[in-house]
Amino acid sequence: MPTKTFAGKTVEVDNEGFLIHHTDWSEEMAPEIAKEEGIQLTEAHWKVLRFIRKDFQETGQIPTIRRIKNAGGIPTNELYELFPQGPAKKSAKIAGFGKPQGCV
Repeated sequence: MPTKTFAGKTVEVDNEGFLIHHTDWSEEMAPEIAKEEGIQLTEAHWKVLRFIRKDFQETGQIPTIRRIKNAGGIPTNELYELFPQGPAKKSAKIAGFGKPQGCV
């Protein structure tokens, strides 16, 4: 299994760089993961990431774009601006989760 080091912690990742164990994630890792995706985190990004983590704790599932929009109150167009070329995939990765089902 490949590994990467983020914020001084070595973690297992899959072939696309998604964390294998979401419990390995910390907020200190997020900026480094985001940088690999060409994203510099802003407070708007953090709002999405924290919603994803909280929603997962409550439901046991990574929220869909629709759920982030409806339950998180973040418009779809804003998600695409924050996480271009695949907001579900990129936001899940930066939030420390595996690739969402249905993402290619």
